[in-house]
Amino acid sequence: MTVGIPRGLFYYYYGELWLKFLDILHIPYIVSEETNQYIIDLGRHYATDEMCLSMKIYLGHIASLVGKCDVILIPRIDNFGRMNQTCTNFLAVYDIAQNIFDAKFITYDIDYLKGQTEEEAFKKLGKELGVDGETSIRSYHNALISIDYQKQKKICLNIEKLESKRLKILLVGHPYNIYDNFIGKPIIVFLEKNGIEIIYADLFHENMMEELGSKMQENLYFKYSKNLMGSIVLCEEKVDGIIFLTAFPCGIDSLVNELAFHYLKKPYIDLVMDELDSSVGLETRLESFIDILKRGAAY
Repeated sequence: MTVGIPRGLFYYYYGELWLKFLDILHIPYIVSEETNQYIIDLGRHYATDEMCLSMKIYLGHIASLVGKCDVILIPRIDNFGRMNQTCTNFLAVYDIAQNIFDAKFITYDIDYLKGQTEEEAFKKLGKELGVDGETSIRSYHNALISIDYQKQKKICLNIEKLESKRLKILLVGHPYNIYDNFIGKPIIVFLEKNGIEIIYADLFHENMMEELGSKMQENLYFKYSKNLMGSIVLCEEKVDGIIFLTAFPCGIDSLVNELAFHYLKKPYIDLVMDELDSSVGLETRLESFIDILKRGAAY
Protein backbone atom coordinates (compact mmCIF):
# COMPACT_ATOMS: atom_id res chain seq x y z
CA MET A 1 0.00 0.00 0.00
CA THR A 2 1.42 3.38 -1.05
CA VAL A 3 0.26 6.38 0.99
CA GLY A 4 -0.21 9.73 -0.75
CA ILE A 5 0.57 12.85 1.28
CA PRO A 6 -0.65 16.25 0.01
CA ARG A 7 1.99 18.96 0.46
CA GLY A 8 -0.25 21.56 2.13
CA LEU A 9 -2.07 22.51 5.36
CA PHE A 10 -1.34 19.60 7.76
CA TYR A 11 1.90 18.69 5.98
CA TYR A 12 3.71 21.69 7.44
CA TYR A 13 2.83 20.61 10.98
CA TYR A 14 2.97 16.84 10.64
CA GLY A 15 4.91 16.07 7.47
CA GLU A 16 8.21 15.13 9.10
CA LEU A 17 6.43 13.03 11.71
CA TRP A 18 4.33 11.22 9.11
CA LEU A 19 7.31 10.40 6.91
CA LYS A 20 9.41 9.14 9.80
CA PHE A 21 6.46 7.09 11.14
CA LEU A 22 5.95 5.49 7.72
CA ASP A 23 9.69 4.91 7.28
CA ILE A 24 9.87 3.06 10.61
CA LEU A 25 6.94 0.88 9.53
CA HIS A 26 8.48 0.35 6.04
CA ILE A 27 5.33 1.65 4.37
CA PRO A 28 5.93 3.36 1.00
CA TYR A 29 4.59 6.86 0.40
CA ILE A 30 4.53 9.65 -2.16
CA VAL A 31 4.45 13.38 -1.37
CA SER A 32 2.88 15.70 -3.92
CA GLU A 33 5.22 18.09 -5.71
CA GLU A 34 5.91 21.66 -4.63
CA THR A 35 3.06 24.09 -5.28
CA ASN A 36 3.14 25.36 -8.86
CA GLN A 37 0.72 26.82 -11.37
CA TYR A 38 -0.60 23.37 -12.30
CA ILE A 39 -1.41 22.63 -8.64
CA ILE A 40 -3.10 26.01 -8.23
CA ASP A 41 -5.18 25.51 -11.38
CA LEU A 42 -6.26 22.07 -10.12
CA GLY A 43 -7.25 23.49 -6.76
CA ARG A 44 -9.16 26.37 -8.31
CA HIS A 45 -11.11 23.86 -10.42
CA TYR A 46 -12.33 21.92 -7.38
CA ALA A 47 -12.66 24.76 -4.85
CA THR A 48 -15.48 27.20 -4.22
CA ASP A 49 -14.89 30.94 -4.37
CA GLU A 50 -15.25 31.28 -0.60
CA MET A 51 -12.33 28.97 0.15
CA CYS A 52 -9.03 30.57 1.16
CA LEU A 53 -5.97 30.27 -1.08
CA SER A 54 -4.39 27.72 1.29
CA MET A 55 -7.44 25.48 1.00
CA LYS A 56 -7.50 25.80 -2.79
CA ILE A 57 -3.84 24.83 -2.93
CA TYR A 58 -4.47 21.84 -0.66
CA LEU A 59 -7.26 20.56 -2.91
CA GLY A 60 -4.87 20.93 -5.83
CA HIS A 61 -2.30 18.77 -4.05
CA ILE A 62 -4.95 16.13 -3.33
CA ALA A 63 -6.05 16.13 -6.98
CA SER A 64 -2.46 15.72 -8.14
CA LEU A 65 -2.15 12.49 -6.11
CA VAL A 66 -5.31 10.80 -7.41
CA GLY A 67 -4.32 7.71 -9.37
CA LYS A 68 -0.71 7.79 -8.16
CA CYS A 69 -1.15 6.01 -4.82
CA ASP A 70 -3.42 3.54 -3.05
CA VAL A 71 -4.71 5.85 -0.32
CA ILE A 72 -4.41 9.56 0.48
CA LEU A 73 -3.85 10.66 4.08
CA ILE A 74 -6.07 13.52 5.32
CA PRO A 75 -6.50 13.85 9.11
CA ARG A 76 -9.44 15.44 10.91
CA ILE A 77 -8.14 17.81 13.59
CA ASP A 78 -10.71 19.64 15.67
CA ASN A 79 -8.97 20.77 18.86
CA PHE A 80 -6.20 20.25 21.39
CA GLY A 81 -8.44 21.30 24.28
CA ARG A 82 -11.21 23.81 24.96
CA MET A 83 -9.04 26.89 24.39
CA ASN A 84 -7.00 25.32 21.60
CA GLN A 85 -9.26 25.10 18.57
CA THR A 86 -8.13 24.77 14.96
CA CYS A 87 -9.51 26.23 11.74
CA THR A 88 -12.72 24.50 10.64
CA ASN A 89 -10.96 23.47 7.43
CA PHE A 90 -8.73 21.20 9.50
CA LEU A 91 -11.82 19.26 10.50
CA ALA A 92 -13.85 19.52 7.29
CA VAL A 93 -11.39 18.93 4.46
CA TYR A 94 -11.46 15.13 4.79
CA ASP A 95 -15.22 15.07 4.21
CA ILE A 96 -14.92 17.65 1.43
CA ALA A 97 -12.32 15.50 -0.34
CA GLN A 98 -14.48 12.39 0.11
CA ASN A 99 -17.30 14.15 -1.75
CA ILE A 100 -15.14 15.64 -4.52
CA PHE A 101 -12.61 13.01 -5.51
CA ASP A 102 -12.92 9.45 -6.75
CA ALA A 103 -10.14 8.14 -4.53
CA LYS A 104 -9.59 6.18 -1.32
CA PHE A 105 -8.66 8.16 1.79
CA ILE A 106 -7.45 7.28 5.26
CA THR A 107 -7.83 9.52 8.27
CA TYR A 108 -7.47 9.84 12.01
CA ASP A 109 -9.12 12.19 14.51
CA ILE A 110 -7.59 14.59 17.01
CA ASP A 111 -10.18 15.93 19.44
CA TYR A 112 -8.87 16.25 22.97
CA LEU A 113 -12.31 17.20 24.27
CA LYS A 114 -13.43 13.70 23.29
CA GLY A 115 -10.24 12.00 24.48
CA GLN A 116 -8.87 11.56 20.96
CA THR A 117 -5.22 12.41 21.54
CA GLU A 118 -2.38 12.53 19.04
CA GLU A 119 -1.04 9.22 20.32
CA GLU A 120 -4.43 7.57 19.85
CA ALA A 121 -4.61 9.14 16.39
CA PHE A 122 -1.39 7.50 15.27
CA LYS A 123 -2.53 4.21 16.77
CA LYS A 124 -5.62 4.46 14.57
CA LEU A 125 -3.51 5.43 11.57
CA GLY A 126 -1.35 2.36 12.08
CA LYS A 127 -4.45 0.17 12.26
CA GLU A 128 -5.68 1.67 8.97
CA LEU A 129 -2.33 0.63 7.48
CA GLY A 130 -2.53 -2.92 8.85
CA VAL A 131 -0.22 -2.45 11.86
CA ASP A 132 -1.09 -3.55 15.40
CA GLY A 133 -1.66 -0.93 18.11
CA GLU A 134 1.45 -1.62 20.19
CA THR A 135 3.75 -1.38 17.18
CA SER A 136 2.01 1.80 16.01
CA ILE A 137 2.39 3.56 19.36
CA ARG A 138 6.04 2.51 19.66
CA SER A 139 6.72 3.72 16.11
CA TYR A 140 4.96 7.02 16.84
CA HIS A 141 7.14 7.73 19.89
CA ASN A 142 10.31 6.69 18.04
CA ALA A 143 9.37 9.02 15.20
CA LEU A 144 8.81 11.88 17.67
CA ILE A 145 12.23 11.32 19.22
CA SER A 146 13.86 11.12 15.80
CA ILE A 147 12.52 14.43 14.49
CA ASP A 148 12.81 16.34 17.77
CA TYR A 149 16.57 16.93 17.45
CA GLN A 150 16.23 18.66 14.09
CA LYS A 151 13.26 20.67 15.34
CA GLN A 152 15.14 21.88 18.41
CA LYS A 153 18.12 22.74 16.24
CA LYS A 154 15.93 24.96 14.04
CA ILE A 155 14.44 26.65 17.09
CA CYS A 156 17.88 27.38 18.58
CA LEU A 157 19.09 28.86 15.29
CA ASN A 158 15.97 31.01 15.06
CA ILE A 159 16.49 32.32 18.61
CA GLU A 160 20.17 33.06 17.91
CA LYS A 161 19.20 35.23 14.94
CA LEU A 162 17.47 37.63 17.32
CA GLU A 163 20.95 38.84 18.31
CA SER A 164 22.02 39.50 14.71
CA LYS A 165 23.34 42.96 13.81
CA ARG A 166 21.58 42.85 10.45
CA LEU A 167 18.12 44.28 9.82
CA LYS A 168 15.70 41.80 11.41
CA ILE A 169 12.12 41.06 10.34
CA LEU A 170 9.72 38.73 12.13
CA LEU A 171 7.75 36.76 9.54
CA VAL A 172 4.33 35.94 10.99
CA GLY A 173 2.13 33.42 9.22
CA HIS A 174 0.97 29.84 9.30
CA PRO A 175 3.67 27.37 8.20
CA TYR A 176 1.50 26.18 5.31
CA ASN A 177 1.70 29.73 3.95
CA ILE A 178 5.23 30.71 4.95
CA TYR A 179 6.90 27.62 3.49
CA ASP A 180 4.62 27.10 0.51
CA ASN A 181 6.45 27.37 -2.80
CA PHE A 182 3.85 29.80 -4.22
CA ILE A 183 2.77 31.85 -1.21
CA GLY A 184 5.76 32.31 1.07
CA LYS A 185 8.92 31.15 -0.68
CA PRO A 186 9.12 34.19 -3.04
CA ILE A 187 8.98 36.50 0.00
CA ILE A 188 11.70 34.55 1.80
CA VAL A 189 13.94 34.61 -1.28
CA PHE A 190 13.43 38.36 -1.76
CA LEU A 191 14.21 39.17 1.88
CA GLU A 192 17.34 37.01 1.86
CA LYS A 193 18.57 38.68 -1.34
CA ASN A 194 18.21 42.02 0.42
CA GLY A 195 20.29 40.92 3.39
CA ILE A 196 17.40 40.66 5.85
CA GLU A 197 17.67 38.39 8.87
CA ILE A 198 14.36 36.49 8.89
CA ILE A 199 12.94 35.40 12.23
CA TYR A 200 10.25 32.74 11.75
CA ALA A 201 7.26 33.06 14.08
CA ASP A 202 6.57 29.32 14.14
CA LEU A 203 10.08 28.34 15.24
CA PHE A 204 9.90 28.85 19.00
CA HIS A 205 9.03 26.54 21.87
CA GLU A 206 5.32 25.87 21.62
CA ASN A 207 4.39 25.99 25.31
CA MET A 208 6.07 29.34 25.80
CA MET A 209 4.42 30.80 22.70
CA GLU A 210 0.99 29.66 23.83
CA GLU A 211 1.47 31.32 27.21
CA LEU A 212 2.75 34.57 25.68
CA GLY A 213 -0.05 34.59 23.10
CA SER A 214 -2.61 34.49 25.88
CA LYS A 215 -1.03 37.65 27.33
CA MET A 216 -1.84 39.52 24.14
CA GLN A 217 -5.47 38.34 24.26
CA GLU A 218 -6.54 36.01 27.06
CA ASN A 219 -9.66 34.83 25.24
CA LEU A 220 -7.83 33.86 22.06
CA TYR A 221 -8.73 30.20 21.51
CA PHE A 222 -7.24 29.38 18.09
CA LYS A 223 -4.20 27.24 18.92
CA TYR A 224 -1.95 28.02 15.97
CA SER A 225 -2.82 31.73 15.94
CA LYS A 226 -2.15 31.96 19.67
CA ASN A 227 1.34 30.54 19.13
CA LEU A 228 2.07 33.05 16.36
CA MET A 229 0.91 35.94 18.54
CA GLY A 230 3.19 34.69 21.28
CA SER A 231 6.16 35.11 18.97
CA ILE A 232 5.25 38.78 18.55
CA VAL A 233 5.21 39.33 22.32
CA LEU A 234 8.61 37.63 22.54
CA CYS A 235 10.31 39.26 19.57
CA GLU A 236 8.88 42.75 19.06
CA GLU A 237 11.58 44.56 21.02
CA LYS A 238 14.36 42.66 19.23
CA VAL A 239 13.28 43.03 15.59
CA ASP A 240 13.10 46.07 13.32
CA GLY A 241 9.77 45.21 11.71
CA ILE A 242 7.11 42.56 11.25
CA ILE A 243 5.57 41.04 8.13
CA PHE A 244 2.16 39.38 8.40
CA LEU A 245 1.46 36.86 5.64
CA THR A 246 -2.14 35.76 5.12
CA ALA A 247 -3.98 33.75 2.48
CA PHE A 248 -7.11 35.50 1.22
CA PRO A 249 -9.78 35.32 2.61
CA CYS A 250 -8.74 33.66 5.89
CA GLY A 251 -11.36 34.52 8.50
CA ILE A 252 -9.24 33.62 11.52
CA ASP A 253 -6.26 35.72 10.41
CA SER A 254 -8.48 38.69 9.59
CA LEU A 255 -9.61 38.69 13.24
CA VAL A 256 -6.40 37.72 15.03
CA ASN A 257 -4.08 39.96 13.00
CA GLU A 258 -6.30 42.94 13.73
CA LEU A 259 -5.78 42.28 17.45
CA ALA A 260 -2.03 42.25 16.87
CA PHE A 261 -2.09 45.51 14.92
CA HIS A 262 -3.55 47.32 17.95
CA TYR A 263 -0.84 45.81 20.15
CA LEU A 264 2.18 46.61 17.98
CA LYS A 265 4.56 49.53 18.35
CA LYS A 266 7.02 48.42 15.66
CA PRO A 267 6.45 48.98 11.90
CA TYR A 268 4.55 46.19 10.18
CA ILE A 269 3.12 45.28 6.79
CA ASP A 270 0.14 43.02 6.13
CA LEU A 271 0.47 40.90 2.98
CA VAL A 272 -2.76 39.20 1.94
CA MET A 273 -2.11 36.78 -0.92
CA ASP A 274 -4.43 35.27 -3.52
CA GLU A 275 -3.83 33.25 -6.68
CA LEU A 276 -3.80 36.38 -8.84
CA ASP A 277 -1.11 38.31 -6.95
CA SER A 278 1.74 39.69 -9.06
CA SER A 279 5.33 39.17 -7.88
CA VAL A 280 6.19 42.64 -9.19
CA GLY A 281 3.64 44.34 -6.96
CA LEU A 282 4.71 42.21 -4.01
CA GLU A 283 8.38 43.13 -4.43
CA THR A 284 7.51 46.81 -4.69
CA ARG A 285 5.68 46.69 -1.35
CA LEU A 286 8.53 44.79 0.29
CA GLU A 287 11.13 47.22 -1.07
CA SER A 288 9.20 50.17 0.36
CA PHE A 289 8.85 48.44 3.74
CA ILE A 290 12.58 47.63 3.90
CA ASP A 291 13.43 51.25 3.04
CA ILE A 292 11.24 52.45 5.91
CA LEU A 293 12.97 50.07 8.32
CA LYS A 294 16.44 51.11 7.16
CA ARG A 295 15.59 54.76 7.69
CA GLY A 296 14.27 54.00 11.15
CA ALA A 297 17.39 52.02 12.02
CA ALA A 298 19.58 54.96 10.95
CA TYR A 299 18.15 57.20 13.70
